[in-house]
Amino acid sequence: MKLEYFTFIQEILQDDLDYDRYWHTISVAFTASALAMRYHYDSPDRAQIAGLLHDCAKCIPDEDRIPLCEEYGIMLNEYEYKNHALIHPKLGAEIAADKFGVLDRDIQDAIRTHTTGMPNMTLLQKIIYVADYIEPNRDDIIPHIEDIQTLAFTDIDKAVCVISKNIIDYLEREGREIDPATRATYDFYRKLTEEK
Repeated sequence: MKLEYFTFIQEILQDDLDYDRYWHTISVAFTASALAMRYHYDSPDRAQIAGLLHDCAKCIPDEDRIPLCEEYGIMLNEYEYKNHALIHPKLGAEIAADKFGVLDRDIQDAIRTHTTGMPNMTLLQKIIYVADYIEPNRDDIIPHIEDIQTLAFTDIDKAVCVISKNIIDYLEREGREIDPATRATYDFYRKLTEEK
């Protein structure tokens, strides 16, 4: 990755995201790069780009999200219509291509699945899913995060399993609906890690 392109992305994100979201994004990018090196992903630079852009649509106002999805031809499920926070991954993948010129399908898919996950993710999808959860700015938000951070650098599949279970537990405690993709992610990685 050329430094100029990395700088170009950062400058646009500083305008598009609020302060906390911007620094979360920077932290996810570096965490993703570290995980990519740990798991011998073929391009830590691509992981860093996916990390930088994973929340590029996060600060788009709610009222603009559905019209933008219609403009891009994005199909939304009933859970995304009910919970607009679930729209930003799909929208972000399209914005990454349109605004930032990211045509790499693996990067787009990693952005698209970073919130709910999905069964049988690619390595880059797992890296971004995990990096979004464990980045250091989350230290005082997520209980026992140090254990999950250690696990992430030991067994990424087990980390995906634990993270998806934690997300389900949190949503259940809050009385919120759970996207079926999150349950499917947990079920897949629970079975996968039990077989190891």
